Amino acid sequence: MYVGGNWIAGQTSFDDINPSDGSLYARIPDGGRAETRMAIAAAQAAFPAWSNLMFQERAHYMLKIADVWERRAPDFVAAAQAEGGGWFGKGMFEAGYVAEVFRAAAGVLYGSIGEVLPSEHGKFSTAVRYPMGVISVISPWNMPGILTARGFAFPMAAGNTIVLKPSEDTPYAGGLFFAEVLEEAGIPKGVFNVITCSRERVQEMGDEMIENPLVKGISFTGSTPVGRQIAAKAGAHLKKCCVELGGKDSLIVLEDADMERATSAASFGSFMHQGQICMSVEKVLVQESIYADFLRQFVARASRLKTGDTKDKANVIGPLINERQVVRVKHQIEDALAKGAKAVLGGRVWDRYVEPTILTNVTPDMAVWRDETFGPVAVVVPFKTDAEAIALNNDTEYGLSAGIITRNEERALRMARQLETGMCHVNCSSINDEPHVPFGGSKASGLGRHGGKWSLETFTETRWITLDRGHRPYPPVF
Repeated sequence: MYVGGNWIAGQTSFDDINPSDGSLYARIPDGGRAETRMAIAAAQAAFPAWSNLMFQERAHYMLKIADVWERRAPDFVAAAQAEGGGWFGKGMFEAGYVAEVFRAAAGVLYGSIGEVLPSEHGKFSTAVRYPMGVISVISPWNMPGILTARGFAFPMAAGNTIVLKPSEDTPYAGGLFFAEVLEEAGIPKGVFNVITCSRERVQEMGDEMIENPLVKGISFTGSTPVGRQIAAKAGAHLKKCCVELGGKDSLIVLEDADMERATSAASFGSFMHQGQICMSVEKVLVQESIYADFLRQFVARASRLKTGDTKDKANVIGPLINERQVVRVKHQIEDALAKGAKAVLGGRVWDRYVEPTILTNVTPDMAVWRDETFGPVAVVVPFKTDAEAIALNNDTEYGLSAGIITRNEERALRMARQLETGMCHVNCSSINDEPHVPFGGSKASGLGRHGGKWSLETFTETRWITLDRGHRPYPPVF
C-alpha cells in the first residue's frame, strides 16, 4: 500500500484474479482499520502545507500527473485488460480520458473561488471556498481509470488530501497504479494515499474511512445499495458526500431517427464493456412505426460483436468481473425467458462470459425491467407516443442518464425536460462523460455531482468573511 509517500506491506494478502481465464494476476495487501487510520493520519499531516500552496502550484502538479499518466498509458491498458477483463479499445479510451481529468482539474483552479456580496452595513462582504481536509475516495472496478481519477482529482486540486480505497476487483488499475503515477509526478508525501483490502474486510476499512473524525468528506462511485449505506453513515456524522450510483438507462428512438445512428448508439450503449457501465443502455424504447426495422438492424449489428478473452483484441465483449455478476445477469435472463420474454439474440452464459443478448416481449414484472443488469443485455420495447416513452423511461427507481435519437431537436428537448434523469443526450448514447461537466443522477442514482466546478462545490467549505469599512454601529447601551 502507499501511505505517507512510502510503500508498506500488509500483514496478509488476497488474490487478484484475471476474470478472463481465472489465473492469478497479483497478490494484493489485505489491510484493515490500522492501515486506514495510518493513511488518514498521513493525509491529515500533509493537509496544512498542501492546502496553503498557491493555486497555480497545485495546478502544475495536476499537469505533471497528466504527463506521467500519458507516458504510462500502455501500462494502464494492459492492467485494465488483464485485471478488469476490458477490451483493448476500452482501455485505450480510459487511458486517454484520465489525462484530461487532471488537466481539467488544473484548469478549474484558475476560475472563481467565491463571490463578493452586497452588505447592509457597507462592509466588504465575501463568500469564499476553502478546502475541507481529508477526503475518503472509494472507487469502483468497472472504469478503474476514469472513475478513480474523477473521484479524487478535483478535490485534491482544491487543496484537500486523499485516502483512496480501490475496488478489491481492480486494486492495481484503480489504485496502486495511480500511486505509482503520482509518486513519479512528485506529489508531496501524504497528499495521496492508497489502501487496499479483500472483500471480506471492505466493511471494516470502509467504516473507518467514513467514521474517522479526521475525514471531512466522502467520494463514492458504485452500487446503489452500498451508496445508500455510505450516504446514511456520512449523514449520521454530518459529513459531506458525493455518491454516484447505479442506473437503468434508456435510449429513446423516435420515428424520424437516423437508423444507422440509432442502432450504433444502441449497440455501443448496451454492450460497451459488457454493459458494465452505470450509464449503459438497458432499455431501448422504439416508436412503433419503426420498431421492426430497428430491431432487425440492431440484432444484425450486435451479432457481429465477438465474445472471449480480451487478450485477443478482436474480442470486444470480455468477461464479467466476477461470479456474483454472472449469477445476477444469468438470473435476469432466465427470469425474463420464463415469464414470456424472447431472446432475439444471445442468451448464452458460460464461465464468466455472457454473449450480447437482446430481449423482446419484456414486461414490468420481470427483474430485467426493474433491476439494474450491469451486463450485456438490452431489452427492446415499442411505444406509441412521446408521453408513453417518457413514462417507460421514468418507470424505475433510478435516474442517471438517457439518450434520445431524433432529427427534431425541439421535440427532444421537450422530452428531455420530462425525463427523471440527471443527464440526457440528444442523438447520442446514454454513455457520455467529460471531465469538466456536472456528472451525476437523480433518484436512486446518486447524490451530488462529480466534475469541474461542481466537484469543488461538494468538496470545499463556504466561509463568509467580511471587512468592516463602514464602521457598523452598535447599540449605545453596549
